[in-house]
Amino acid sequence: MQYEIKSGIKGLIFDLDGTLADTMPYHFRSWKLACQKYGADIDTDFLRKYTGTAGWIIASEIIKKCGLDGRVTVDQLIAEKVVQFHKIQHKVKPIKPVADIARKYYGKLPMSVGTGGHREAVERTLEITGLRKYFDIIVTANDVQHFKPDPETFLKCAEQMQIEPEFIEVFEDGDLGLEAAQEVGMTATDVRTWYDSRWE
Repeated sequence: MQYEIKSGIKGLIFDLDGTLADTMPYHFRSWKLACQKYGADIDTDFLRKYTGTAGWIIASEIIKKCGLDGRVTVDQLIAEKVVQFHKIQHKVKPIKPVADIARKYYGKLPMSVGTGGHREAVERTLEITGLRKYFDIIVTANDVQHFKPDPETFLKCAEQMQIEPEFIEVFEDGDLGLEAAQEVGMTATDVRTWYDSRWE
């Protein structure tokens, strides 16, 4: 697939999970196992609604949905999910059509990663997929107060790239991220049709 960025674009922002890296099946499996430890179950459709948002929000919603209040805290649920994800994270592969864009424009345009993932997992995923060297600017859930669909993540990327939002193209696989990009006038490109996304 040969992709040309939109006319007038001066900088690129990439989401990570489900955009640059095919992590979603592993994130889903990890959340499922974490929930099972506390006697709860979640389905794919539930998690899809929160694609791109921070783990704290996902954990909080799981606790509400599954009636786990008092049985597990947000921090405990996230900690268990992280343990499970770490066990299988080495299997993650890059999503080639999107990774190819990063490789193509590396050194030609400013690029950044804007993700709802947590710093440690994000850095490890980028290393495992061989994509870390392409990005000097990485904004994670640890770096913002407000998560997608709030545009703070992408605005921080834009600020560090020193490019106005209207000259930035964002690559995303989540409705929340696409909404965040559009809200501040960035060009939002949905990559979900570019590859076979399996969640289970």
